[in-house]
Amino acid sequence: MNKSDSERIKAVLEKMNYKEASKINEADSAVINMCSVRQTAVDRVYGLFLKFKEIKKKKPHFKAVLTGCVLKKDFKKFSRFFDFILPIKTLDFWPEILKEKNYLLSIDQRNLNFTKKLAVSYLKVSPKYSKDFSVFIPISTGCNNFCTYCVVPYARGPLICRPHKEILKEVESSVKKGAKEVWLLGQNVNDYQSPADHSIDFSKLLEMTNNIEGDFWLSFLSSNPKDFSDNLIKVIAKCKKINKYLSLPIQSGDDEVLKKMNRQYSVREYKDLVKKIRQKIPDIFLSTDIIVGFPGETKKQFQNTLLLLKKLKFDMAYIAEYSVRPETKAYKMKDDVPEKEKVRRREALTEILIKGILENSKRYIGKKFEVLVSECGDDKKEQFCIGKTRNYKTVKFQVSNFNPQDLLGKIVKVKIVDVLPWGLKGELKL
Repeated sequence: MNKSDSERIKAVLEKMNYKEASKINEADSAVINMCSVRQTAVDRVYGLFLKFKEIKKKKPHFKAVLTGCVLKKDFKKFSRFFDFILPIKTLDFWPEILKEKNYLLSIDQRNLNFTKKLAVSYLKVSPKYSKDFSVFIPISTGCNNFCTYCVVPYARGPLICRPHKEILKEVESSVKKGAKEVWLLGQNVNDYQSPADHSIDFSKLLEMTNNIEGDFWLSFLSSNPKDFSDNLIKVIAKCKKINKYLSLPIQSGDDEVLKKMNRQYSVREYKDLVKKIRQKIPDIFLSTDIIVGFPGETKKQFQNTLLLLKKLKFDMAYIAEYSVRPETKAYKMKDDVPEKEKVRRREALTEILIKGILENSKRYIGKKFEVLVSECGDDKKEQFCIGKTRNYKTVKFQVSNFNPQDLLGKIVKVKIVDVLPWGLKGELKL
């Protein structure tokens, strides 16, 4: 979502006749699109500001802009450092606002009627895609789930959905311009309901997107297990353009911890859902998210998570150590799992994960897959390309006899010859 917002920010700035600077010390303005999900991301903003401070000594006219997910606590700190702190919802007004000397829109002011009305209007801004062949298209902003560890409802506000026609129009336009991969984005896509027609939920939106003319892959992020319907499974299984990749965060393998997280499903319900998905979509690539060291998580509760990871054998998992976030309900809970223990738990899960990934990946050896090439390079030993399969497996393959840049953004056939913990090695088949 932050990447998608940055593409719209770039489009607005270019319309204001800004040009991208090749180096930060050559810039007249800098925009930080901040994420607040983890403290480490917030800390990086302080580091960047120190660079801005040095630039300002030489360029008094230099403007530093902060946007994205900014919490009330951080707003108070950053208001001393930045010339502008602007909610992303005000993007339409930036051409006027940035003419001012400074403009700090506080967290309390963000609840004014005009920002409420603009909740998704900024998404009408045509983005300047960083990669025309792979595009991010938000279908909503904000969230109503209030998981106790998560800042999204406080930083982005309540769930507000875009009209379905607006989304479909952006998809159609992207595909006509050459997009080979389309990602529909939302903090919880399963909650989608078109404000223009309440009969159009996420399942229906996926079907409508799948029916758009053109040869493209369709994926989405992210889903909450509590809202994953049988009809959604059916749509993913039958629609040919939908990639067989699914991010389905579990967060913990213990019911008591899940309850404290306000996840609103049990471990048994999650297991049953995964079983149902794998039965209907046998070739599904299943990814999950896990938080270790949540307040009060005992060694036994962690073992339940470890056993779940062993049993379900995910194709990928994003494992994070719990990070205390201001304004969330968990902020009031005692962060009583020592940092060293959090690291140990993360490493233990990672070890199990790698074993499962290697075991799952062996079935790919000798098979050919379509790969969308997203990166090309030269490591002095060889020229290579990196891309993703339709189930989001990373593949690296050697390129010889021609310029690998010619393959960037194209879909090619690759034969898998070896497996690695975080990807596959392949051979290009022309």
